[in-house]
Amino acid sequence: MAERTSITAPFRHETFRTLWLATLFSNLGGLVQAVGAGWMMTTLTTSHNMVALVQASNTLPIMVFSIAAGALADNFDRRSVMLVAQSGMALVSLLLAVTAWMGLLNPWLLLMFTFLIGCGTALFNPSWQASMGDIVPREDLPGAVALNAMGFNMMRSVGPAVGGMIVAFAGASAAFAVNAVSYLALIGALWRWKPQKVKARLPREHLGSAMWAGVRYVSLSPNLLSVLFRGFLFGFAAIVIMALLPSVAEEYVGGGALVYGTLLGCFGLGAIAGAVVNGRVRQLFSNEVIVRIACLGFALSCLGLAFSRDPILSHFVLLPAGACWVLSLSLFNVSIQLSAPRWVVGRALSLYQTATFGGMAGGSWVWGLTADAADPQWALVLAAGVLVLCLVVGLRLPLPQFNERDLNPLDTFNEPLLKLDLMPRSGPIMIMIDYQIAQEDIPRFLALMSERRRIRIRDGARQWGLLRDLEKPYVWVESYHVPTWVDYVRHNLRRTKADADNTEQLRALHRGPGMPVVHRMIERQTVPLDDTTPLRDSPEV
Repeated sequence: MAERTSITAPFRHETFRTLWLATLFSNLGGLVQAVGAGWMMTTLTTSHNMVALVQASNTLPIMVFSIAAGALADNFDRRSVMLVAQSGMALVSLLLAVTAWMGLLNPWLLLMFTFLIGCGTALFNPSWQASMGDIVPREDLPGAVALNAMGFNMMRSVGPAVGGMIVAFAGASAAFAVNAVSYLALIGALWRWKPQKVKARLPREHLGSAMWAGVRYVSLSPNLLSVLFRGFLFGFAAIVIMALLPSVAEEYVGGGALVYGTLLGCFGLGAIAGAVVNGRVRQLFSNEVIVRIACLGFALSCLGLAFSRDPILSHFVLLPAGACWVLSLSLFNVSIQLSAPRWVVGRALSLYQTATFGGMAGGSWVWGLTADAADPQWALVLAAGVLVLCLVVGLRLPLPQFNERDLNPLDTFNEPLLKLDLMPRSGPIMIMIDYQIAQEDIPRFLALMSERRRIRIRDGARQWGLLRDLEKPYVWVESYHVPTWVDYVRHNLRRTKADADNTEQLRALHRGPGMPVVHRMIERQTVPLDDTTPLRDSPEV
């Protein structure tokens, strides 16, 4: 895929510019709140594990609820979903600020509030990330993802320092209040954005079936599975810095909330540098090489932070960590978006978030327990070892290059005119497709059918099978089921232009007259004495 070399290309689109600027303020507030929550926990308890759980309480909801949020992103108006999420987070942040100001917070109440804010993030993120493909064209998508990462990390470079100053001079409740106000800019920008509405040809999927469709699609996509697993490993290990940095700032660097904020700020500065060079790095190296460099660089930063007792050195070792963080996570994100068609991209992104943030939540807990049992230093050392493992795993499960296959809808399916008067929920439906294949073409035919099986099941088919006629061995029959007629139509509308190649090759092998014959049948689970289903436009059978 040809890329624009300028990282600023997405700014040509007014909607992207407006929303990007609004997210800067929202991200600033979120980072100020994170500093306030992390530091307040150190004043409420001496447990390293409880401090680390502040980070886990933010990421755990993303792991638990992202799949449902992804299904909502693919089946509802994404703008509306984002408005609900942002409004909910603003209300929770306001309640947190009031509770802290009244002196009523305890460790578990603080975790509850941060968990609820994480729930809002879980709802917001799939719709926000999936909307990038609606806001900018495909060629600008990597730049848009990198700019989003850069914007967040621009705020990370100043937000924690601002948060540290607010906490130091006005208390954590003021930091929480700032966060509550920061949501207003993005809520206003979303309210003004009027995305083009596309009239749906089919009714919405039920939430459960939509979630399962996303899981099924990803599980049958090897490239997506590779990204998810590497994202999990990286998130599990790399979160150690974010989880234990309050303890490191207090115990090793010997600073207070302000020093904690400046340490986070250095991490953010490194991330900005990583976002700026992101496009150039992708031109020079393959995706797998970039991830290996990022894993190694982050591991070295973990070791440097573990053994440094000098405040200046501790700040400097966080710079490469920030760059490696954004290089890896933005690469994972773009790989998912460019490897999934639009009908399922929200769910694919949600599963990526589930894997990555699940790793972060588990890592926060594990490294917190390790720090309590031994020392934060050894937690950092062990996390560096897991990052090296993530690098080694790439030898067996390399990250794919950006998918150049055309995943736009094929959009050639025309619903056939039926003689039976079916309702959309009528079913189950059985499909049989007859092929006539020459003996010399059978190996090629079977190879194509293996790919066809994966495509069919990935897009919603059930009980797929391939039959061969015993009396006419040249006749092969592909068969599969779908629950209802509307599911059959949905199955065909999910076909992409990249899938058309498989169909064309199968048709080229067909030796019978005309096209392969398609039989569409409705099953009868019982045999009625009189089937009174009316016929359409046909007085005779």
